Amino acid sequence: MSFIVAIDGPAGTGKGTITKLLSKEMGLVNIDTGATYRCVALYIIQNNIKLEEKERIIAALPNIHIDMKIEDGEQTIFLNGEDVTKEIRSKEVTQIVSQVSSIKEVRFAMVEVQRNLANGKDVIMEGRDITTYVFPNADVKIYLDADEKERAQRRYKEMQEKGIDMSYEEVLKNIQIRDKNDKEKEIGALKIAEDAIYVDTTVLNIEEVKDKVKQIIEEKRVIRK
Repeated sequence: MSFIVAIDGPAGTGKGTITKLLSKEMGLVNIDTGATYRCVALYIIQNNIKLEEKERIIAALPNIHIDMKIEDGEQTIFLNGEDVTKEIRSKEVTQIVSQVSSIKEVRFAMVEVQRNLANGKDVIMEGRDITTYVFPNADVKIYLDADEKERAQRRYKEMQEKGIDMSYEEVLKNIQIRDKNDKEKEIGALKIAEDAIYVDTTVLNIEEVKDKVKQIIEEKRVIRK
């Protein structure tokens, strides 16, 4: 029987970092759900498909094959057999991924990918609709949040460290657009599950957030046993 930890929240709350850290510390398989949508976004860019060409995007879905492996202790993302771990974090992908993930047919396809990747494993997954749609019966449900300006500052710093050329103003605007899109999606909209534990990370550093989330998971694991 699997043990599922589901973490939701908007961009820049530390979900990805926390998930990676706790995956290693607690022996949980980290499935990066956001990466699946980024792979779709990258594929349509590579194949010159425009956002408004919804039918072409839907038609392309059977041709998109995603896999995740751990190599040298790091998660590697593969799109049709090619390592795209860095490419899916590009400025071009970031600017369209929210719109791509808003297409319900894309969400249906990626949810199946995510569930298959998690099948039979003890996993930790983060995204926008993991607690409410992908795994509504998860053993642990957590919603991470933070002030939008703080989230933009974190994401801006992350972009700089990766050498991605985006101004703070661009990052903030992108976060505001993504928040709006994510909350208004027809399928899998970003919202707080009724039984999720809410954690505000605005004034917490990564270590403090990690410890808080780890404690929640450990308490749930004891109850489960």
